[in-house]
Amino acid sequence: MTESTVPKLRSLLDLRELTPARVGLGRSGSGLPTSALLSFTLDHARARDAVHAPFDATGVALAIAALGCDVIQIASEARTRADYLRRPDLGRKLSEGSQAQLAARGFEPCDVAIMVADGLSAAAVDAHAMSLLRDLLPRLAGVGLGPVLVATNARVALGDEVGQLCRARMMIVLIGERPGLSAPDSLGAYLTFDPKSGRNDAERNCVSNIHHAGLSYSEAAFKIAWLVREGLARQLSGVALKDESGDAGSSHPLPLWERVPE
Repeated sequence: MTESTVPKLRSLLDLRELTPARVGLGRSGSGLPTSALLSFTLDHARARDAVHAPFDATGVALAIAALGCDVIQIASEARTRADYLRRPDLGRKLSEGSQAQLAARGFEPCDVAIMVADGLSAAAVDAHAMSLLRDLLPRLAGVGLGPVLVATNARVALGDEVGQLCRARMMIVLIGERPGLSAPDSLGAYLTFDPKSGRNDAERNCVSNIHHAGLSYSEAAFKIAWLVREGLARQLSGVALKDESGDAGSSHPLPLWERVPE
């Protein structure tokens, strides 16, 4: 090894310490080293397991109810996990039974409703949803909180129909994100102002990568609460609402409701 190659090798090793991405794996002949191949195979298996893992909706609902929330269990039109994976459209619609259940409740208008959904990783909900809610709910003090719904075989857009039936001004969907090779249990939060069927992704804000090696619960809760309050104050969400919250605990622009008019 010459002196000219030492800085390059050093920077590559430093990079591997800073990212879970597969960089600097080396090679064995024309292929990968055995350790790198086995690591890839293991992470791929974990991602597949996360997609197919069963969702304990009742257990999640009981845990949320213990926080003092009004909890309702619902389901999409996807009756099985196989249907959910083959027909994404079914995951965006409430089952007839759940639709009738919510329609019969006669909800009072509320500022915010929350839906906790399995999405593509029930493992993410099991690992992070409760911890995030414990940090988030106190930050929503003063906001009119409606029901918390636990949804099975749900896609993000299911929250639009649910929020409309719950008469919520803002809908928060906490959902298991598509598993990756570095994070099979990543949770995402999607916020939509004036939820109703037909909303598109450009009309939502997203706080993603909530997991142990990603965004912390406190950071995620801080950003979600900021977006909720700003979205309600401005009556919008999505591309028109930029996240100017800064970092939790650091100096950041005052939210709209605390600014002094010029």
